[in-house]
Amino acid sequence: MKKIIGTLVLWITGWKAEYPAENFVLKTVMLAAPHTSNWDLLYALAVYWKKGIKARFLIKNNYTKGIHGYFFRWLGAIGVNREKNTNMVDFAVNLFNTSDTLVLMVPPEGTRKRVDQWKTGFYHIAIHAKVPVSLGFLDYKKKIAGVGGVIYLSGNFNHDMKIIEDFYKTKTGKYPANYNPKIY
Repeated sequence: MKKIIGTLVLWITGWKAEYPAENFVLKTVMLAAPHTSNWDLLYALAVYWKKGIKARFLIKNNYTKGIHGYFFRWLGAIGVNREKNTNMVDFAVNLFNTSDTLVLMVPPEGTRKRVDQWKTGFYHIAIHAKVPVSLGFLDYKKKIAGVGGVIYLSGNFNHDMKIIEDFYKTKTGKYPANYNPKIY
């Protein structure tokens, strides 16, 4: 069902999916950038669903409760109690350690507004969970969404971030003024 929905969303909106087979991995931190609009989730999920990928994402747990909670969980939401002192890195690492497969989407900007630099939680999650980082992207200028590569982090933060920054500097968000291509 989701495969059909993903295909229809992309077809109706005129977007294309770019997710080569060599970028499929069973466990990965999937970057979701640039993140400048709520529409980003729709296009990202459409690509993953079209390709048969069950992508998940973290969200405030009040979105995953109640009657509307079924919808968000169906989308792939994993509720997190932000009222507790939850260490998000440890929480996500535990998800990887207890899952056979997990594609965890992380918007590294942490907001749809312009930021001076990305949050680095995704990097620490990948390092501690011993999983690669996938370069999930949206390019509103070209109307293409997908995964542009997989990086097995070296542990050299500056080196790894330079590779990631070089990839994303050519991507255009829905609201370009809200995206800073200088990520670290």
